Amino acid sequence: MFFVFVLFSQSGPELFDQNKKSSDEVSPTPPVLELSTDALNTNTSCKYDNITCKDLIQSGPPVVYQLIPKKENIGTIQRMTLGKKDPNKTHRTILLVGETGTGKSTMINALINYDMGVKWEDDVWFEIIEKDRKRRKSEGQTSDVIVYQIFGFEDKTLPYSLTIIDTPGYGDIRGTEHDDTITHGLLDLLRSEDGVHEINAVGLVLKASENRLSDRLRYIFDSVFSLFGKDMEKNIVVLITHSYGRIPENVLLALEAANIECARDERNHPVHFLFENCQYKDRTKEAKVAWEITMTGMSEFADFLEKSEPQNVEKTTAVLKARIELTTCVQKLQDRIESAELKRKEIQEGLKKAEQEMKSNEKFTVEGEDVCAEILKNRGWLWLEGATCCNHCKETCHYPCTEAWYPKGCTVMRDGSCTVCAGKCSESNHTIEKWRYVTKKRKVQNTDKDKKEKYDKEKAAHESLQKDLLKHMGELEKDKDQWLEESFKHVLDLEKTALNVDSLSTHVHLDFLIERMKEKGDTEKVQKLEVMKSRMDKGTRAGLRYKLTAAGKAVRKTNEVIDMM
Repeated sequence: MFFVFVLFSQSGPELFDQNKKSSDEVSPTPPVLELSTDALNTNTSCKYDNITCKDLIQSGPPVVYQLIPKKENIGTIQRMTLGKKDPNKTHRTILLVGETGTGKSTMINALINYDMGVKWEDDVWFEIIEKDRKRRKSEGQTSDVIVYQIFGFEDKTLPYSLTIIDTPGYGDIRGTEHDDTITHGLLDLLRSEDGVHEINAVGLVLKASENRLSDRLRYIFDSVFSLFGKDMEKNIVVLITHSYGRIPENVLLALEAANIECARDERNHPVHFLFENCQYKDRTKEAKVAWEITMTGMSEFADFLEKSEPQNVEKTTAVLKARIELTTCVQKLQDRIESAELKRKEIQEGLKKAEQEMKSNEKFTVEGEDVCAEILKNRGWLWLEGATCCNHCKETCHYPCTEAWYPKGCTVMRDGSCTVCAGKCSESNHTIEKWRYVTKKRKVQNTDKDKKEKYDKEKAAHESLQKDLLKHMGELEKDKDQWLEESFKHVLDLEKTALNVDSLSTHVHLDFLIERMKEKGDTEKVQKLEVMKSRMDKGTRAGLRYKLTAAGKAVRKTNEVIDMM
């Protein structure tokens, strides 16, 4: 799990001045808390009676109180503040990160008590972490990142004010996809005008019981160190919980095996501090040992904070932003590819349908029979086989006509007109010929006008769909190229600025980007991406293996819940 501690300065002995409300305030302002110097010098829990913004949780021993800070929002982040900031006091920033279940909440409470100057003999314990985390959502919180600010205790044990940024743990029951929300939450905090702009230390919280570099632990390390810029290396330390005061050799060996980039001591070992997690329990001999272990660790950690140079979060913000934008670009590219494929199938189905319609109507010409007149020569003499023919109607009106030399004398003529031909033409349209018209049938091609119209319509639709397909595919290809180039740019940016260059969050996209670059034919960029892929060590592969396994478990868990509904 990851934690962030940001320390700010505070003025005066007054711990709280919370009467002034913020426009973003989520909950009512708690009572004003004031501490007197005399009260703080008393070796009993009574010296904390003037802390009015607290609720009794346990009557003891020890007496346990829930602190009630002022609540306000910084964008999606919830900030809880105890006391009033003094701009004349110094501050420190610590970012604690790690896995779910490492004892982060207890550590935050321990830091608060150490800052407040709580001693074993005071027989009192304060908690700032809410027991009911569900209240966060009911109060409108949209992120799991919470900022705790403690002012007014400067020079009790720490010469500076303290801010703790509580982040959700990696690898919780919601699956590895939920871990991405940590990146978004931290980015919102770091780039906010009212957020955190310097970090003195990044604390990686680990259990002392970690005895080997498992796939899970590699995934946690990769997730943690992929968040920061290269300038943060010397500010990263390891905070080991449940230690019992013994040197956590297995944890240190796991850190060395993972080859993590962090602050190193004079022996080139990772800088680490030991803590125990049962300070709030009954006042037994074992509990006192745990208290002493934790307070020693707190003191050593405070010395590191005092000496560490703060790092501006600009590079880390750039890394967080680049990782989010890389994921977004790849998702957009995948969407465009999917959209292009769906559109291609849609248009091709339309083309296929139009083509079928065209085929069903392409035979708009049909074969039929036509009756026509042809000339047939008579075989006999003109006066024996003459024929009275109408040259207008193309018909033989009288055959054989053996009585007349001229049409006027033909028996079919009456009053100057033919009584036989279809047009009842005048005798002037007739001649006596030695041939005659005969009626014959012939094959002809006729046009079905309805089918012809349907064919022309479907042909136009087919051609229009082809143009639409080419146009749309061209637009999608252009859009795909844009997102592909953006993705490649973010990969290069991360290589330049990220502390963990070859992180899992980058490698999960490499195969996809390489394939797309090959399709585009950009050989140079393909080679660059393949070189990056070749650097994937066994640790990154182990992290990827855990991510895929955890994702499978999350899916199965979801299915089980659905089945139970």
